[in-house]
Amino acid sequence: MKCRWVVCIFVVVLGIVWFYDAPRWTSLASRILHDPSVLMNVTSNKSESIGASRALAAAARVKPILSNELATKGLHWGDAVFLRAFKEEGALELFVQDRVSKRFVLFRTYQIAKQSGELGPKQREGDGQVPEGFYYAGRASMKPDSTYHLAINCGYPNAYDRAHERTGSFIMIHGNTVSIGCLAMTDEKIEEIYSLCDAALLGGQDFFRIHLFPFRMTETRLAEATGHPWLEFWNNLKQGYDHFETYGIPPEVEVKNLRYEFLLDDTPKDSP
Repeated sequence: MKCRWVVCIFVVVLGIVWFYDAPRWTSLASRILHDPSVLMNVTSNKSESIGASRALAAAARVKPILSNELATKGLHWGDAVFLRAFKEEGALELFVQDRVSKRFVLFRTYQIAKQSGELGPKQREGDGQVPEGFYYAGRASMKPDSTYHLAINCGYPNAYDRAHERTGSFIMIHGNTVSIGCLAMTDEKIEEIYSLCDAALLGGQDFFRIHLFPFRMTETRLAEATGHPWLEFWNNLKQGYDHFETYGIPPEVEVKNLRYEFLLDDTPKDSP
């Protein structure tokens, strides 16, 4: 009986809405009938609106504190950024470019809350691996409407991954503490990371680089990996790692003969 009353009330309300705004509902129904993508666009626009509001709210929360801390290091909100993560150490570093020296200065080191897989690159969809290599993210990579609060798409697979016929997609740095192949940072930390990266893009940086390593690529640590099946690959990654350690600027990266090659130049460039 109760269920019938609920149904009756729903029908009455629907009838009233239709009566007072029939043209708009008729028009929407007609558009959906002839073009189902209209319904998807309505949903997408709503999601984008929610995401934009979420990103703005996050920036409002973190900007005052971060701006002050940046200033103590001679850095500025909205300047270029660079991300570097180490799987073994469970750490993600965020660098900001110094306006005078043009070098990227370490601003924050964040503990990764959750990651999956083991040392070694991601090779196929569903293997649970976090990628290793050299990636970048631009405006289209920013996902403020993520299920995991806020997210940044790392750009896997890149040209190297595709050359090696690796599969998979949607590898993110995101909030929450759940991860399958991504880097989960907690909602609190991703608000800082996302807001600093978003501010850099708004400030004129076309894209920011994301370097993902199995561990800190020191000679000592690589010596411990002697005989490991991924040692040759890791030695290739070390070349890019060493470039940044030397110049303080992420290298230009190309893929030739199934290997990463690096432009050993201390001058920043405008394209990945």
